[in-house]
Amino acid sequence: MTELVNAGLAAWLSSAGATFLLIALAEFGDKSQLVCMTLAARHRGLPVVFGAVTAFALLNLLAVLFGAALAAWLPEWLVTAAVAMLFAVFGISALRYSAEEDDDEIEEKPGHGIFATTFLLIFLAEFGDKTQIAVAGLGSTSEASAVWFGATLALAATSILGVFAGRKFLHRLPLLWIHRISGVFFLLLALYALTRLL
Repeated sequence: MTELVNAGLAAWLSSAGATFLLIALAEFGDKSQLVCMTLAARHRGLPVVFGAVTAFALLNLLAVLFGAALAAWLPEWLVTAAVAMLFAVFGISALRYSAEEDDDEIEEKPGHGIFATTFLLIFLAEFGDKTQIAVAGLGSTSEASAVWFGATLALAATSILGVFAGRKFLHRLPLLWIHRISGVFFLLLALYALTRLL
């Protein structure tokens, strides 16, 4: 019995860790992190972090529920093939990233508290974004709670980095290489999904 519990915990932690790594790499330097940096430059950091983390927790919950529902209704081979295709597209897109590319600038909406402003900006910017689709894909093939935990922790970490690192530090990081690593990781996951399919 103890061995079963330990094996289940190890599988859960493995899914959460893989999700954390994938989502953190995909989101690093993305628009949501830049939103956090911009808002934190003018406001207290704590409400920005809480607003971002709350938005991500809700978005990830919607994504894993959608992924789990798809997995329950569709044949496993079809879900796995769709996940492999999505990851391949994300990987190729990340590898094609050029240093000149900039995410769309998102303006702060006046008249809201900073928590509400951050929540709305992140929710609207990330709804249907590649990371949410990736979370839905992972939620269809892995333990949903592990995927939600890993993704939310990753997005919370990137938001906190965005708030506290500041613009100068982020501009010094080689975003091109971060996108390259992210692209390779997505392609490896697509390959893994294909091996499961075959």
